[in-house]
This record gives sequence, C-alpha cells and structure tokens, in this order.
Amino acid sequence: MSLMLRALTLGIALAILPTMTTLAAAQPLPAAGPPSTRQQALKAIEHPEPAVRRAAALRLGEVGAMMDADRLVAHLGDDDAPVRQLAEAALWQIWSRSGDGAIDALFLRGVQQMAASELTEALATFSEIIRKKPAFAEGWNKRATVYYLLGQYQLSMKDCDEVLKRNRQHFGALSGYGQIYLALGDPDRAQPYLERALRVNPNMAGVAATLRLIEQQREAKRRRTI
Repeated sequence: MSLMLRALTLGIALAILPTMTTLAAAQPLPAAGPPSTRQQALKAIEHPEPAVRRAAALRLGEVGAMMDADRLVAHLGDDDAPVRQLAEAALWQIWSRSGDGAIDALFLRGVQQMAASELTEALATFSEIIRKKPAFAEGWNKRATVYYLLGQYQLSMKDCDEVLKRNRQHFGALSGYGQIYLALGDPDRAQPYLERALRVNPNMAGVAATLRLIEQQREAKRRRTI
C-alpha cells in the first residue's frame, strides 16, 4: 500500500470516532420553534424548509430511537448541507444510546479511554459492554475500532460482522472493513466495502478520496502491464 493510501486509510479510521457534539449553535431554528417531541421531529424532518429539517435532525439526535435511523439515513443525501451534517451527527447519537443507563456510562468511559489512547483499557470496557448487552451494535463497533488501532485486523473484522448483523446501515463498520483490507494490502477487497459505505453516507470525503486513489493506482498498474 502506498504512503498516500496509508495516510487516507488512517484518516478514515479516525473519522469513525465521531464527536458527540450536535452542531446546534451553528444552525438557525424555524420561526415556530424547534419540534419538542420525537413524533413532531419525525414529521418535521420531511418539511420542505431546510431550517425545519435542521431542527428536526437536531431533535432526533436527542430523542430519536433506532427505528428512526432509516429516516435519518435518507437525509444523508439531503439538498441542504447542514441537514446532512446534522443527520449524520444524529445517527451517531442514536447509535451510541443503548437504552440502559449503566451501559451508556460504560460506553462513555470507553470512548474517553479511546480518546486518551488508552486502548487496552478501552478494549476491556467495550468487551464488558458486549458481554452485558450483546444486542448493542455500537459496543461491537467501538471494539472493532480498538482492535483495528491495535493492529488486530481479524478480530476487528469479526466485530464489524457483528455490527452489520445488528445495524445494516452502519457506514462506520462498512468503511472499517475497507480500512482493514487496505491495511492488509488488498485494495480489491477493500473497494466494495468502501463503495457500500459511500452509498449509505455520500458525505464521507475520505472514503471517496480513497476510492479515487485505488482506481488511479489500478489504472497506473494496468498501463505498466501494457
């Protein structure tokens, strides 16, 4: 793998450690005020006015449920860039809620450990989450990320499989699979996963850049063999 492709791969890996901020301060609210309930937000996310959709995405990040994720995924391709950003942030917020306060506290500890590069500790924390609540897809996803950062690629792929069993739209796990194959020097197997991730979330600039570079390197290799 070239140095440039390796750098892009690392950039994608870091991108799947999302911040939990919601971009709220930057977004204007509709004159009537933001939706207050989940049902109001689900209705408002389809409103023709971008400001209303922005407020709805913001609120769904706060109160939305896993069953609302498909509605937000649809707005990853919204005509309005702030709506796209808020929809992505809302998805990460929803995915990071287990529905159990004790598990959520453990999850926050694990995220903080990852941010501090305390990877061994984070691995233990996410393993405990998985043992206690295996249905929580984001516990598997974060452990997959830790395994990736530790260079334990086969274990990371196994955890990505578990994520996708529980959350088929998880663009982080899809791009994670691609990153692993890139790290293993196999761009041909990486490409389908990166393309799937980009179809779910077309805003992943690092993934798009990596796909372009894979194609460029493939074309350069083809020319050398002619």
